[in-house]
Amino acid sequence: MRKHLFKTLLHICIAAISMQAAAQGIPKDFRQLADSLIRARPANYSAYKTALGPYSQDTLLMQYFVREAEIAAFTPGAIYGYTQLGLHFQNLSQNDRALDYLAVALEKATESNNRELRIVALNRLGMAYRKMEAIKSALDYHQEALSLSESIADPGDFVLRERNTAINGIGNIYRMLEQYGLAIEYFQRSLENDQALGNLEGQVANYQNIAECLEALGDLTGAMSYYEDALRVNKSLGSDRSDVITRYGMAHVLAHEEKAAEALEILEAILPKARSFRDPELLANVYVQLGWVLSRLKRYDEARGYLLNGLRISEELNLPSNMDSANRYLHDIEMALGNYQAAIEFYKASVAARRMISNDLNRRYVYEMISKSEVDKRKDQIEILSKENEIVKLRLRRNRTTLLVGALMLVLITLILYILYRQYQLNSEKKVLTLEQAMLRSQMNPHFLFNSLNSIKLYIINNEQKNAVHYLNKFSKLVRKILEASSLKEIPLAEELETVELYMNIENIRFNNEIDFAVEMDPEINPSLVKIPSLILQPFLENAIWHGLSSKEGEKRIRILIRQEDSGYITLVIRDNGIGRAEADKLKQRRVLKRKSVGIDITRERLANFSRDYQYNYTIEIRDLFDADGKSAGTEVILKIPTI
Repeated sequence: MRKHLFKTLLHICIAAISMQAAAQGIPKDFRQLADSLIRARPANYSAYKTALGPYSQDTLLMQYFVREAEIAAFTPGAIYGYTQLGLHFQNLSQNDRALDYLAVALEKATESNNRELRIVALNRLGMAYRKMEAIKSALDYHQEALSLSESIADPGDFVLRERNTAINGIGNIYRMLEQYGLAIEYFQRSLENDQALGNLEGQVANYQNIAECLEALGDLTGAMSYYEDALRVNKSLGSDRSDVITRYGMAHVLAHEEKAAEALEILEAILPKARSFRDPELLANVYVQLGWVLSRLKRYDEARGYLLNGLRISEELNLPSNMDSANRYLHDIEMALGNYQAAIEFYKASVAARRMISNDLNRRYVYEMISKSEVDKRKDQIEILSKENEIVKLRLRRNRTTLLVGALMLVLITLILYILYRQYQLNSEKKVLTLEQAMLRSQMNPHFLFNSLNSIKLYIINNEQKNAVHYLNKFSKLVRKILEASSLKEIPLAEELETVELYMNIENIRFNNEIDFAVEMDPEINPSLVKIPSLILQPFLENAIWHGLSSKEGEKRIRILIRQEDSGYITLVIRDNGIGRAEADKLKQRRVLKRKSVGIDITRERLANFSRDYQYNYTIEIRDLFDADGKSAGTEVILKIPTI
């Protein structure tokens, strides 16, 4: 209903514009150009692009051309006009108007059975939905455009370019789904095609896309190299917009490389151009990036101003990714300034934005469509192989039975291996997810949370504000680190040590700081370069405190010793001077409430998975320590794990 209403209103508006062309100041030379095009009725899209390209951003002229084409029943011309109007409003982030124009273009192209213009409309609709982060609809349109372009037997350069646009669009969808490896494959394929076609605009876009994926994968050097390639090609293209987008990406990489001052210089240079483009989405991106970089430089007031501007535009345009980023950075600023209530509000807004992004139905649909697409491709490949086998059979009749059986066996084995591999992958992913959830529950058990908050509450009751704020900051930082680390497979040793130090600080409150905790590490080990499984030490420290030190009188001591005795392995020793395992077991039997600890078992399983991934073994050895008189002197846990 809405679609038909829009079409009616659209025709009325365009008719009014056409009848008042002279009064509205439609230039005479443009009217002559439009008349000549309509009389010539060119068959291919490039003719319209060449003639009308300079006027494509002028909505009044495009609406006039559409109306004249409609009066003359010149459907291809009208389709071109509707498409350009849709792109114009898309660039202004007026997505609803853009979709309406593009939908009319697609409908007319379908009715006129014009495959080239239908491919254009499908791709432009895919781009519009992708910009709105409507993944399902974007994938539908790009895949239909790709299939239609591949059905044309002898495509010209124009169809090849549009086919490439569809490939690039599917790559962008993989990128939005954070499937960066697959995305890079599509972008590389698109880049090679654009290089063959001499399409500079497409080359710049693909270099930018590959750079973004490499940055997301942590390859900052590779990302910067591709951005430099984009700048190099753009010198020949001469696009100010591409220049701004590329330099924005370079600033993002520099910020991640802790070169905030250099990033700020680039962003301040491109900001005037970004404001001049009348593209609010691009401007919002630049504002948010500027705010982030300024916050890294501790220029919080300026950072807050840019972030609030970026957030306002993002909310007006409904851009969940930008809203999430802006709210997260504002949360960090308010935390740094001690404005905890404001920080909580920004954190809640960030979580809400993330929920908008994580639309399970869309993602499930996309994964199903991706799987279907891959299966269809394999079926096509099998059909091609089958036809080739038929030709071979005709030429070599004597070997036809052997070839047929061999081909069938190969297909069967391939399918069986693929099914087994997928089943193994799904089981492994399910097991890892279960372990991660169990690990998070063990790290964030209710006893620890309740006791920690209770201890901080005592400081507040006793009016010890400095201690309360000090330990509350440590507690919030610990919770945040545990939540962040729980989603990572491995982290630097330095971050793991920082987390356990926070954990020990919080636990020590309840022991009146009686526990003497220290880390002793060989000087040749660089903890920032060594990576280990995340949150691997905390269960052992928890055991040492609750089973070894909690019932001990006198000096309480825990040491973490870090050594590198064998190449490719690191040895971690957790040593305490507690009552020992034998005495701890006796005490445990006498307790009415027996606390079940699953942390060590979960840790063993996680270490097994970690070592299996890197084809190395790990060892856990638990020793009882005794003094010279043979009395228990504590417990020692020795972990020997592979490093990456």
